[in-house]
Amino acid sequence: MAKHNQYRVIVEQISDDNQAIKALSFEYEDREDLFKTIEAIGDHSEIDKGQAPRLTLALRLLGPMMMAERKHELFKDFIPHFKTFMQNLKSKVKSAKPAS
Repeated sequence: MAKHNQYRVIVEQISDDNQAIKALSFEYEDREDLFKTIEAIGDHSEIDKGQAPRLTLALRLLGPMMMAERKHELFKDFIPHFKTFMQNLKSKVKSAKPAS
């Protein structure tokens, strides 16, 4: 069995003076190296590098969870669109990377 990467996500709602108001955290595992994926998307997708962490985290949280729940009514209409989006993103990142 492939080794999975372990991650802890911490989200804080902050006040105007940068004080934590509320917080939540959770842990998850992922077969992908989140940091390498953030770098690849930031470097090769034409997405602003500052937005790459948000996009990558959102996709890596939603994608595997949605695939695990693919028979759920909530996802059935969205999955084909998500699949197309992911194929386009992966193609753009792969074609922009220099040959090794």
